[in-house]
Amino acid sequence: MQGNKATNRNKITCPALGTTYEGGDVQLLEHVLPLVDFVEVTPDSMAEYQQERPVLPDHAIGELKDIGSDAHVIVHGVGLSIGTHDGYSETYLQIVDKLLDHVAVEWHSEHLGYVNVDGQHLGTMLAVSKTGQVLDILCERIKTIQQRYGIPFLIENIVHILPDFDGEFSDAAFLNALANRTGCGLILDVYNLECDAHNHGFDIPRFLAELEMEHVREIHLAGGVIDRGFRLDVHSRITDDSTIALARQVIAAAPNLRTVTYELLPEAVPKLGYRAIAGELKRLRQALMN
Repeated sequence: MQGNKATNRNKITCPALGTTYEGGDVQLLEHVLPLVDFVEVTPDSMAEYQQERPVLPDHAIGELKDIGSDAHVIVHGVGLSIGTHDGYSETYLQIVDKLLDHVAVEWHSEHLGYVNVDGQHLGTMLAVSKTGQVLDILCERIKTIQQRYGIPFLIENIVHILPDFDGEFSDAAFLNALANRTGCGLILDVYNLECDAHNHGFDIPRFLAELEMEHVREIHLAGGVIDRGFRLDVHSRITDDSTIALARQVIAAAPNLRTVTYELLPEAVPKLGYRAIAGELKRLRQALMN
């Protein structure tokens, strides 16, 4: 498969603003496209099942091509399951194959975790064990994916649903090692850090002090909820002031940052409303980029 070429749009100054989009909502696009530089899409969420296999339909391809005339398209998957012991999902990569054959994409990314075990979908995402053996496996897989597509590949820190396994690396050291050994970039999800701090006492200042910030290419931020004392990674609200403050801290320390992406699940769009979403993007640009 030939490597995908970047778009011909003008180079974006750092940091730019992006948001997520999962297809089929023209009104949402009309409200957000004038306000963002990047649109992040999840190919497995846009896929449809044909003969019991997920396929990216032609109408989704056409929609993404249209978006590419107004904003840079970036791909962020949830179904690769790069940390599954017996191998990542080739089915997911086949969806990406079709997307990159037809749509100009700046980079693609995945979560540092796994959603499949013994061929069964967990219904959630779990963090990998931070051991040398797992590091070796992940580095080999990342290099294979990089060779397959020939465009930048980024890895994102995820929320720890369960307390972390006592591995050989800290969270930051593990991300540093992945980036240094493979050349991959990082997505730093600052809301995920806040979830881990709330739920497990995660030390954010220590993590940021140890993380090699030159690897960070993208920031994710979102607003979620607290349910029975547990902060959930559900992208359904506007961003808290604390999340914005943390993003500002990262922006100041990350010299190669390209974009800050506001994440919002499609299920949350009707509740928030198009005008409120547009208002949030304006607020974020004012807070983070001035």
